[in-house]
Amino acid sequence: MASADAEAATTRHQVVIVGGGNAGISLAARLRRYGAKDIAVVEPSARHLYQPLFSHIAGGTAEVSEALRPQASVIPRGVTWIQDAAVGVDGTLNTVQLASGTQLGYDQLVVCPGIQKDWNAVPGLADAMASEHGASNYEIELASKAWDLLRSRRRGTVVFNLPPGPLTCGGAAQKPMYLACDYWAKEGVLGDIRVVLIVPTPTVFDEAVANEELIRKIAEYGIEVRYNSEITGVDAAERAVTVQDNSAGTSETLTYDVLHAVPPQSAPDWLKATDLPEPGDPSGFVEVDPATLRSIRYPAIWSLGDAAATLNSKSGAALREQTQVLAKNLMAVLKGKRVTARYTNYSACPFTVSRSTVVFSEFDDQYRAKPSLPWKGIMREHRATFVLERHILPRVYWNLILKGRA
Repeated sequence: MASADAEAATTRHQVVIVGGGNAGISLAARLRRYGAKDIAVVEPSARHLYQPLFSHIAGGTAEVSEALRPQASVIPRGVTWIQDAAVGVDGTLNTVQLASGTQLGYDQLVVCPGIQKDWNAVPGLADAMASEHGASNYEIELASKAWDLLRSRRRGTVVFNLPPGPLTCGGAAQKPMYLACDYWAKEGVLGDIRVVLIVPTPTVFDEAVANEELIRKIAEYGIEVRYNSEITGVDAAERAVTVQDNSAGTSETLTYDVLHAVPPQSAPDWLKATDLPEPGDPSGFVEVDPATLRSIRYPAIWSLGDAAATLNSKSGAALREQTQVLAKNLMAVLKGKRVTARYTNYSACPFTVSRSTVVFSEFDDQYRAKPSLPWKGIMREHRATFVLERHILPRVYWNLILKGRA
């Protein structure tokens, strides 16, 4: 049977990258710059999305068109785009199974399909998002819907949440809330709107300076916070959420006029079904050496980004360093050299706390501050970091990061 499977691999590439998001495209471009000749990217979607702008779309400070481009336009020159979906990996036979039924052979494989939004993990949450009162900045279609709901609100209750467990850019869950509150304040209606934030942790953010700044903004806007809590159920018809306080062991029901929700997240189901994750890990992320980003069990397999079981907080900012490290290490292997580049667990989260200011938090895997920009007070609320996050970084992304140059 093994030999039959091996023979079914009709195409082989030196490097196969599963996933055509930030991780896959920026890595492919960097590998090309480093001299790799035969690279294929497996990505089913015909559009490429810049997810950091989803929060601005949901908060009314960006248009949908700014966050997407045709996938074909971002594929690096000389890289093969396979518009198909991966459904399995055999690390012993060095093959990737595609949804079309074909197989790809590889010399080196990079697994970076991103993260899965588990909307059905909370009973009623998917129904709430399909209703006229639910939205989210974690899906581009729901992000534009969010701004329609938030800007028209003049009174009532608006609920925001952050789910427990791993997720991509956890701080993004709060950004539309601050943008909306600033808008409502300028419209003179904030005092008539009850804003509730539900977080699973004892703080709103784990990095100390950012947490201090966010607590100040929360007090300024009059936001209610439910700490150590999570949404365990939603009644879309009644517009009500059940909130479990995991510290006190109690629950309450909150009715809402708008629910801006973030779903629990995990690795894609197909990835969970492979033997790439650590045994017993329900999140299903690829088990790698967190420093080299190489698979623990399969030397020809690598992973980075949201799908990798690294120590850092998952974010686009973390990817920039990860891409550089993985590209250097993979090229070293192709040249028969030792793997020496190491990832430092850096991550960052820019919080848009008003319609013109940002709290730019940079930190390591222990949430210790790790500022990289030589500006005094860079970790505090600042107008300059709003310009950086809203206007400069999107240009850097489209013109430099996706080309392997930043």
